[in-house]
Amino acid sequence: MKTRFIFTLFKPSTRAFFREARKIADFSLFDYIHGYIYGRWPYFYISIGTGEHPLTRFFRPLWNTISKIFHKQKSDSLISRHVTFAETYHGKVLQLEEASCLVTVNKEISLKNLEKVIPYSHARDIILHNPDHIVALECPCRSSRSNPCQPMDVCLIVGEPFASFVIEHHPRRSRWITQEIALEILHAEHERGHVHHAFFKDAMLGRFYAICNCCSCCCGAMQAWRNGTPMLASSGYVSQVDYKLCVGCGSCIEFCQFGALKMSNDKVHVNEELCMGCGVCVSKCDHKAHLLVRDPSKSEPLEICKLIDSLENN
Repeated sequence: MKTRFIFTLFKPSTRAFFREARKIADFSLFDYIHGYIYGRWPYFYISIGTGEHPLTRFFRPLWNTISKIFHKQKSDSLISRHVTFAETYHGKVLQLEEASCLVTVNKEISLKNLEKVIPYSHARDIILHNPDHIVALECPCRSSRSNPCQPMDVCLIVGEPFASFVIEHHPRRSRWITQEIALEILHAEHERGHVHHAFFKDAMLGRFYAICNCCSCCCGAMQAWRNGTPMLASSGYVSQVDYKLCVGCGSCIEFCQFGALKMSNDKVHVNEELCMGCGVCVSKCDHKAHLLVRDPSKSEPLEICKLIDSLENN
């Protein structure tokens, strides 16, 4: 009875989150607490993660210690702190077309066993309840920066219980949007040269919950990736340059968020190890010199429409 009374003190969306978490066999007490803190105070959480908050030096070691205590038995195979972080919180690079598919799904879906697409041992399911429930949230990464890129409300929270959780807890920083407006945000961010990431997190029920539209100057995930934490998975493609069409103008280089392009012998060259296959360079080349090609050495693309079709045909 006491537990039920405490449960009623939470907002309806929080109770919905907890109910969904109960369906997960290995969702621990730490995961409940972690998920609530992350969803309830994302701006504080992200500002600590990016190192922008003045209390980072105090809270980051404290959080790492608490995490190690709770995850001691679960993380035997995750030796380093960096690997542990990437395994539990990561993004999948999307091309514009695939990001658009994710915000226009009009049916509930449950896609699991996606290790070939999301190459991490945790948080790799796509389970969409009420996929047309979409919220535009002010980006916590941009909000943590002193001179952030604009506009701010470009993080798309997709499906339940996540969308309602964000609206109930951050009404001044979020708004309900239609699928059509979500598409407009994606296209506008793509035009700015920003990269679409589908984000997954263990404490967010171990699954996809948001599409972030990222710039290298603000994005905490890109910052971690540059510093050696492999928390971003490639789209599965790399850019190739048609040197018959490349005029060496270099305009694509300034838009590459991953630093994969450089000028050599008056032509643009691609560092395939750094290229994440986002497709920004393709859209920014007026001479059509860039082409995305499938790279078998990288994880498979997150082609949500094809995945749904294959699920229905099996």
